Amino acid sequence: MKISDQIKEIRSRLNLSQSELAERLGVSFATVNRWEKGHCEPSQIAVNAIKNLCAENNIDFSQLEGSAIITSNEIVALYHGSKSGLHGPIAPISRDRCDFGRGFYMGTERMQPLTLICNYPEGKLYPLQADLTGLKILDVEVGLDWALLIAFNRGKLESVKGSRIYQQYAAMAEGCDMVIGYIANDRMFVVLDRFFNGEITDLALINSLSALKLGKQYVALTDKACSQIKILDEQHISEEDRESLKTESEANRSKGIALADEICRKYRREGRFFDEILKAGE
Repeated sequence: MKISDQIKEIRSRLNLSQSELAERLGVSFATVNRWEKGHCEPSQIAVNAIKNLCAENNIDFSQLEGSAIITSNEIVALYHGSKSGLHGPIAPISRDRCDFGRGFYMGTERMQPLTLICNYPEGKLYPLQADLTGLKILDVEVGLDWALLIAFNRGKLESVKGSRIYQQYAAMAEGCDMVIGYIANDRMFVVLDRFFNGEITDLALINSLSALKLGKQYVALTDKACSQIKILDEQHISEEDRESLKTESEANRSKGIALADEICRKYRREGRFFDEILKAGE
């Protein structure tokens, strides 16, 4: 659901006019009007105010977030990192327990795949061009759907196999050629595990994601999607560059974890824990 539609839905459930909602959120009528028309999006401060308003009125904001099935005619520039180089045609053959299942993974940020291959002497970086024309795409926004789809693909929902929530996420990407979603890299992995282990709430997790701004990954799930990816170049990473990348990657990881820890402390008493969400979805 788009943020403009989310705000309309929240306002409808609260039976408020745009002016009344604006007053409750501490913004102008014109601002709410622009949000609902899709002319601009609320700041993170405004989003937090909206979430708090929902919590005060027993509205589950996470149900209004989520994903959309889209088609696109867009051509996008992406990057892929390989530990030993690509051989043969591109195919959806990653390991099963990746964020969005077995596929061919690409990122919007050049630095992201570089951090994955900097420990491998034969690692190579591939700038790519992906033609999305005619593909059925699942576009997952940062939120609970994102986290639970990753939980499903990492095997974290096996304890509730057969339940409504398990079936929901098992079917979410069914029939899609590609998934687009935010990256859960090494900075986010620690926070995700804390969520799955019941140490932090969904609200702490989602706010951590929003703050880290890790970029998006595009995952080709089918041969059709893979056939529309073009390799533009093959770049070998020198030993000097690899050492520099290791240092930069570790510094970014430490900064990211520290920021996420700060946010998790802020939201430690708000939101729901992983086991509570699973129980509600049985």
